[in-house]
Amino acid sequence: MTAETSQTLDRGLRVLKLLADTDHGLTVTELSHKLGVNRTVVYRLLATLEQHALVRRDLGGRARVGLGVLGLGRQVHPLVREAAMPALRALAEDIGATAHLTLVDGAEALAVAVVEPTWTDYHVAYRAGFRHPLERGAAGKAILSARRPPQPPEDDEETPGYTLTHGELEAGACGAAAPLLGVTGVEGSVGVVMLADVVPERVGERVMHAAREVAEALR
Repeated sequence: MTAETSQTLDRGLRVLKLLADTDHGLTVTELSHKLGVNRTVVYRLLATLEQHALVRRDLGGRARVGLGVLGLGRQVHPLVREAAMPALRALAEDIGATAHLTLVDGAEALAVAVVEPTWTDYHVAYRAGFRHPLERGAAGKAILSARRPPQPPEDDEETPGYTLTHGELEAGACGAAAPLLGVTGVEGSVGVVMLADVVPERVGERVMHAAREVAEALR
């Protein structure tokens, strides 16, 4: 801690991080041990966080992350979208296909940023706010691939580093996507969707490059 930082705020943020890392919540005693402070300090921290709905306590007295964090989380999307736009624009113009940034929202993939190419005669209409199951489409499957340990592909649709799909979300449309890697707190993918029978070979590498650019912008 330096003279310019707030010890109380630091402890409150540490409480939130500790609670976010557990599915079962933590007791006051457990938080006291993890923070290295007495129980009275923990009670005060929890009371303050509860007032802002950032923490809740169940009937057993275990503290958990509160629903108030969802309101904060919704404000993350515009920031992520702004950081990703330069890489998405370059990708869309280079490939001549609709580029998108997709993030996890529960069990779904949510497109939070979309850029359409300016020079093509036609392209797939793909809008921000579009949702689909993680198990369908290149964007969702790329995200799921990042959750698994590295392994040889079982078929020719999944290639190390990126995922290809054909007609899973829209008939006649192909998708290519690569996961965002190394970005704390953000789980998503960058990809393109195009009207084609086969995705050109260079698209996979280009999508991976764009995903790295977006990840770097978010770090």
